Amino acid sequence: MKIEIRRIEKSDNLPLAAVIRACLEEHDAAIEGTMYTDPNLEKLYEWFDAPRSAYWVAYAEESVLGGAGIAPLPGADSDVAELQRMFLLPEARGTGTAKKLMQLSLDFAKSQGFEQVYLETLPNMQAAQGLYRSFGFEEIPEALGNTGHHSCDVTMLLQL
Repeated sequence: MKIEIRRIEKSDNLPLAAVIRACLEEHDAAIEGTMYTDPNLEKLYEWFDAPRSAYWVAYAEESVLGGAGIAPLPGADSDVAELQRMFLLPEARGTGTAKKLMQLSLDFAKSQGFEQVYLETLPNMQAAQGLYRSFGFEEIPEALGNTGHHSCDVTMLLQL
């Protein structure tokens, strides 16, 4: 299977919402305070159609497999970006796709003048945390900004 990556299109909204829900269900995180109940879940194209924001979609044979994005962190200083909505279905894991999505996201953040990238995740998402650490993210003791995802209690920060 050849996985390709492109910028988000409006037609990706519902397939991406399904991917994110499936990933959260897989990790027993289909709960309030995660993307599962986020009111913007089915409007990712519109969410990322904003200044200093971008989202990339991983796909193969017309099927959306996941994606990742960067946007300003709500409620934080203007030099802090947030890595957002980074999810991949199991068939896309272990293919290098997550690394490519991460690099695209970080390169974009740098190009937009961000100095830090913040993320929130869940304690049981160990593989994701390993990826984040491999790019230099470090755990921090408190959440930054106002993401609305209060159930994601692992917070990490990268200095660009």
